[in-house]
Amino acid sequence: MTTRHSGFTLLELLVVLALLAMSYALIPPMFSVGGSTAELKAGARQVAAGLRKARSQAVVSRDESTLTLNVESRSFLLSGDAKPRMLPRQAEISVFTDQGEVVDASTAAIRFYPDGSSTGGRVTLAMGERKFHIDVDWLTGQVEILDTP
Repeated sequence: MTTRHSGFTLLELLVVLALLAMSYALIPPMFSVGGSTAELKAGARQVAAGLRKARSQAVVSRDESTLTLNVESRSFLLSGDAKPRMLPRQAEISVFTDQGEVVDASTAAIRFYPDGSSTGGRVTLAMGERKFHIDVDWLTGQVEILDTP
């Protein structure tokens, strides 16, 4: 008479572990096609921080200050800085600002005045369906990030 023990064999456990390892390796790349939301959010925060710094510079120095965005090279430059700051490569960037601040088809600026006001505008960073709008109020110069899923 033979007795049967219930349970799994070592071979069965190894097969299941191998299948789990393969699925773990294949599934994450499917969700991160074209860049990550974290990169996009970091880019939006970087632009917002640059805008806030430009406003602060204008108020403290009592002189106009600008943040100039280049949508083609995906970068921005604060007035007085020598080196532009880069934004995520996969991000689509658009700028809505005063017509007088548009330099050319790929370059535009948002200007801040000594009283804290600005020309106002909106910078949009997008990757696929995910978008972040960075709004600048023309009257107060306040900067706000709006997350649109």
